[in-house]
Amino acid sequence: MVKKLATGLLTLFILTSTTIMASRSAALPCDRVCGKWMSEKKNCIVQVFRDGNDFKAKLVWFDDSDMPSKPMETRTDIHNPKAELRSRKLIGMNVLENLEYRPKTNSWENGMIYDAQSGKKWNSSAYLADDNTLKVTGYWHFKFIGRTMTFTRVNEVEVAKFLANN
Repeated sequence: MVKKLATGLLTLFILTSTTIMASRSAALPCDRVCGKWMSEKKNCIVQVFRDGNDFKAKLVWFDDSDMPSKPMETRTDIHNPKAELRSRKLIGMNVLENLEYRPKTNSWENGMIYDAQSGKKWNSSAYLADDNTLKVTGYWHFKFIGRTMTFTRVNEVEVAKFLANN
């Protein structure tokens, strides 16, 4: 009886583990972009996440050394063209929305990126140069006249160390 129970539990564990691993690997192509990313200039960190079939990014940290008297947690979206949005906090705000994964090109397309410093929105696309390098292009209708920003993947420990030193 104990042997049957142990065998049954082992089988259940193996099936559960296999199912979890299969579901993770099935989600990998489009979800590889998810995580925290630091800009090449080390002046901001965003968190990319999935929302249904779209991908978004929210601002989780930015360099506020330009105005030490006004910490980033208190800053709002003062340059937004919509007056009703000017009081929303920058930290936690979505700065990238509506990206759709394209398997044929292994890229995320048709998004909109928001520049809080100017209050403008731009078309955007993104791709992974490698597992730890994200390239995000903001452009107005034509990619070739856009600007590409490079981000490096960071884990929670790296984020904590960085925040402690800045």
